[in-house]
Amino acid sequence: MELKDIVAIAGMPGLYHVIGQRKNGLIVEALDGSGKKIPTAANTKVSILADIAMFTMEGEERLASILLNIHKQSKSGLTVPDKKANDDAFPQFLGKILPNYDNERIYLSDMKKLAAWFNILADKLDFDALEKSLQEEDATDEDGKAEVKAKAEAKAKVEKPVKNVAPKGDTKSKGKSVGTIRKMA
Repeated sequence: MELKDIVAIAGMPGLYHVIGQRKNGLIVEALDGSGKKIPTAANTKVSILADIAMFTMEGEERLASILLNIHKQSKSGLTVPDKKANDDAFPQFLGKILPNYDNERIYLSDMKKLAAWFNILADKLDFDALEKSLQEEDATDEDGKAEVKAKAEAKAKVEKPVKNVAPKGDTKSKGKSVGTIRKMA
């Protein structure tokens, strides 16, 4: 199972696996072990887990990399709090897996949701495939950034700034700019 096939539905607890589409929504299966299949309406807010990110002090961190980090640390002894844990356990947990998280924009409910989602996905998600896809995406992102930077540098070399000055012999504007230069079609 991949992260792009797993969704969270607003107003409904837990996570769901997308098993099909219909004309006006999705057909999802609950991941809570019940196997219950539920149709969604077109106006139901559905969030794909692959598109979710959490706020950090520098920007955002994708949920996929956070889940992968939790998985790696849980192998080395990190315990993921369950929903009945003390409220103080969740900020400590998030501090271990995402030390630079933005504590003003990530609420306790978000921390609890992250822990609950990991507990649901721990035995269902293929973490090796997730790590491989993250590495591939990072490699393509770096290639894309380098390409955009090269294009911007090439464009900057080609384009030279045009000074907006008064023509020679114009005594009215003495050193003042005359107006904007416009292209006419």
